[in-house]
This record gives sequence, C-alpha cells and structure tokens, in this order.
Amino acid sequence: MTEKRKLPAHRMWQMKLGAALLAATCLLGLPAQAQQSGAEKPKVVIAAAYSEEIRRETTFVGRGEASAKVDLIPQVTGTVTQIVVEDGTAVKAGDLIYTIDPASYEAAVAAESATIKRAKANLLLAQIELKRKQELLSRDVISESELDVAEANESVAEADVAATQAALQKAELDLERTEIKAPFDGRIGKSSVSLGALVGPTSGALSTLVQQSPMYVTFSLSEPQLLRVVEQLDTGMEALLANDVSPNVLVSLSDGTILDEPGEIVFIDNGINPSTGTISIRAEFENKRQMILDGSFVSVIIEALEPTLSVLIPQNAVQRDQRGDFVLVVTDQQLVEQRYIVLGPQVESAMIVSDGLRAGESVIVEGLQRVRPGAEVNAVLSGTTEGN
Repeated sequence: MTEKRKLPAHRMWQMKLGAALLAATCLLGLPAQAQQSGAEKPKVVIAAAYSEEIRRETTFVGRGEASAKVDLIPQVTGTVTQIVVEDGTAVKAGDLIYTIDPASYEAAVAAESATIKRAKANLLLAQIELKRKQELLSRDVISESELDVAEANESVAEADVAATQAALQKAELDLERTEIKAPFDGRIGKSSVSLGALVGPTSGALSTLVQQSPMYVTFSLSEPQLLRVVEQLDTGMEALLANDVSPNVLVSLSDGTILDEPGEIVFIDNGINPSTGTISIRAEFENKRQMILDGSFVSVIIEALEPTLSVLIPQNAVQRDQRGDFVLVVTDQQLVEQRYIVLGPQVESAMIVSDGLRAGESVIVEGLQRVRPGAEVNAVLSGTTEGN
C-alpha cells in the first residue's frame, strides 16, 4: 500500500497564490462587458442632450459713470448763511442748496443803481446842451468848436451810462451767485462746510452733485475681444451704435443681480489706446431704481442680436482630464462611451456643447464613478425610478 506524501504548508500556499494570480490575469484580459456577464449591471442616471434657442452673450467688467457730475464751487466770497438740503438728498434742477451772505452784494447793487441814475442824468444834460449849441450855431451865435465840445460831452455821458450799466449787471450777477442752486436733477453729496464758514472761488467745492438717471457704464475691450464680439453678434461697428439694431446691453451688480432694464451702446472710441491696448465703450442705462452708482464696478453683458439653436447638457455631466472636457454617453445598447466635447458658455445650470454631441444623446449625470468606458449599465432617466 502506497502512502501519500503531504506537501509542506509553504508549498500549498504558493500554489494557491499562483492560481489566484492566474485567474486575475485572465479576468483583466476580458472586456468590461464580459466581466459583468455574471454580475449585476451598475445603475446610472442619465439625461438627454437637448437643443434650445439661446441668445449668446459676452461679459466684461465695467464701471458706473455719472452722465453729469459737478463740484459746487462758490463764485463769490462770503460766509455761508444757509445750507438748505441735507447730505445725500435728491434735488431738482433749480433747487437752492447753499446761501452766501448777500448783504455786501445787495449794497453793491444799490450803489451801482444810484451811479447809473447819475450817469443817465448827466447824459440828459449833455443832450440838452448839445441841442442848444446846435440852435445857436444855426444862428451864427457860437463857433463850431463849441458845438464839437458839446458833442464830445454827449458821447462821454453815453459811455458813462454804458459803463455803469455793465457795473450794475455785474453787481446783480454777484448777488445772484450768493444763491448756489442745482444745475440739474441729481443727488447731493456730503457737504464740506458748515454754517458761518468763509468760502470763495479758491476755497474748493462745497459739495458734489451727481446725476443718477441716466447713468453711463464704461468698459474697455482689447482689439481681439472687440473683433470677437462683432463676429459673435454678427454685426458691424456702426450697428453697435444704431438704436434700431444695437444689441441688448445688461448689467449684473456685484451680488449677481441682473437689472431688468437693458441699456444701449452710445459711444465707441475712435481708436485703440496705445498705452493699454484697449478701446473704450460706453453704454447708457435709464437707471430708474438708481442701482448703478457712480464709480461702482459691475459686469456688462452684451447679448447677440439673434438667438442660435444650441445643444445643452446638465453641468454635472461634464468631466475633465488632460485631453480636455468629456462626457460619458450611454448608447442604444446600454454601453458606456467616453466622448470628448467642445464647451461653450454656461447657461444657468446647463452647458452649451459646441461640438462632439447631438441633441437626443444620453449622458450620465449620476453614478459616474461606478462605470468606465465599455461597461454595460442599467440606465435610469433623470427624474424617474425605472430603468430603460
């Protein structure tokens, strides 16, 4: 009877390990679909690429700029006797804002009024004298030289009247300038003086008045950006300024709020600034709600003239590797296919696909980490609970 020899324990372990490695090697050599033949298909959630008419847009950084802004600088010297409006108050054109002590200017007007009366009286006397001399000369009572003197005296009197009238107008103008009024509708800034302060033409601005409606937004584009905008909008430079064909211009505030009032482009500079390499563009907004402030930074959105039919997919379907952006497409055979795509701009929670995908194709939006290209899956349409 032959006795069977037992293998040493370490030899048994080596044989089992070899068998396991052989099985793993064979398994790795099989395609993903064959490996899953005996396993449950992974469940993924898919969404269909869809087409929609989208109005393309381009965004730039802009800055609010008042359509009218003026420093209120006194044109006469005196003490401030009245500050009519509070800081930050909205005013209308012609509203009184400051009063400078008018007493000395009222006295100057009174003095010039008296001077002009005296000048007019002298003129009347010179005219009477001239008439008398003319009558006397006609009767050969006086010489022509006396008439010449009378005519000269009348001319001097007329010049005195003109000079005093000019002086009176200046005095009245200075008196009028003691009242500082708003030249246009707007909002007054912080006052730099208080009651009793001595002010004058060299003392600086008392305050600043800013017109808030309409409001400009100025932004700059590089030459390539400008050409790209013109190409994307399928228009020309002149059309950007034409009200009937100009694209919509929107403003997004610092918190992301987009104003519901579109503006229009009203100015494009006539050349590229050599120091910055950009061209300045200005858009005008009615700014009814006064949300655009002078000096504030905003985002300027220029919309295309006409919408274009675009293919869109959910943003969470997009992945990226070293080659670029891609999606995992589920074919009609329920197989996963890796597809590289060219993305356009984002539209809310979706992305525009410029190339690489057709409307109606299904992309995986959930379960991306559970599958790989070539795998067979159990696809469930987004928003449902049953597989396809």
